[in-house]
Amino acid sequence: MRRPGSVQQKIPCVFLTEVKEEQSRKRDCQQFQVVATENVNPLALEADIDCALATEKLDGTCCYVTVYKGQPHLWARLDRKPNKQAEKRFKKYQHSHRSCKGFTWNVEEDFKTVPETWIPAHRVKHHGGHPVPDEHGHIPGWVPVEKDNKQYCWHSSVVDHQAGAALVLRPNAEDEDLLEIAVVPLADLMEQTLELIGTNINGNPYGLGSKKQPVHFLVSHGSIRVRNPPPVALHQLRSWFRESSEGRVEGIVWHCNDGTLIKVHRHHLGLTWPERETYFGERTVVVHVDGTAEEYVGQKDLFTSFSALNGRCFSRVQDVQLDL
Repeated sequence: MRRPGSVQQKIPCVFLTEVKEEQSRKRDCQQFQVVATENVNPLALEADIDCALATEKLDGTCCYVTVYKGQPHLWARLDRKPNKQAEKRFKKYQHSHRSCKGFTWNVEEDFKTVPETWIPAHRVKHHGGHPVPDEHGHIPGWVPVEKDNKQYCWHSSVVDHQAGAALVLRPNAEDEDLLEIAVVPLADLMEQTLELIGTNINGNPYGLGSKKQPVHFLVSHGSIRVRNPPPVALHQLRSWFRESSEGRVEGIVWHCNDGTLIKVHRHHLGLTWPERETYFGERTVVVHVDGTAEEYVGQKDLFTSFSALNGRCFSRVQDVQLDL
């Protein structure tokens, strides 16, 4: 089994899906619901999903570590999206054809501008030198996180680019049931994608920190293993999400041996999210942030605060508090 895959594109559902004319459980402004059928996606079968690594799908925002200005750097997800006129045209076509296949984009004119530092995600198709949008009308991509950009202030809180370090939440190497908060060299995370979770991300489903003392972490994709995954069958998966304590998660992402990623989200199965008590938020966590505050050149609050808590154990992730 190679290293878990990098999340660069939209991940397909493990089941073939259909569209129902009903209010979306995932997006308030969406008047249709994408739901799973009982038919397993041929992509999943081709990738031998029964032998794949099942991991927890975390509810945050996607990040990427790659080079910027010659050094390992944290990048934030920024999909290039259509402007209002093009979006209206796209939705009208989608509604009348019940599909987006056959729609033609003018890539030079139909899309909003992005910063000069923006790069397209891996495996984005190109035509005539321009990146081509996916089936949803988006061009997945990344922008470097810069400390003076307030839009990415929570991304900045978990990285010290001068020290070349990131604040990561991960399974303990000796006890997989135990999570640990650790400072990891960005060089060790090169070409990985990670999920930024915390107080000010996606409504904070894991109950991390508080408004007064916000707490955020990076979690490498594929690092949180589902210990006892259910079989890939619609009714058994739905029962697992409903009845198993380990099923109190947003979804599952399968990392297949050939690098293919496949997912299922609770909403695909007609189930709600977030849960009042999440499996992830209930896990025990220990702080392993060695060193002193002086080591962190950027004087980051989270880095210095967690270094002061080194060795401290919390019975639940959501109980982590900073002693400021």
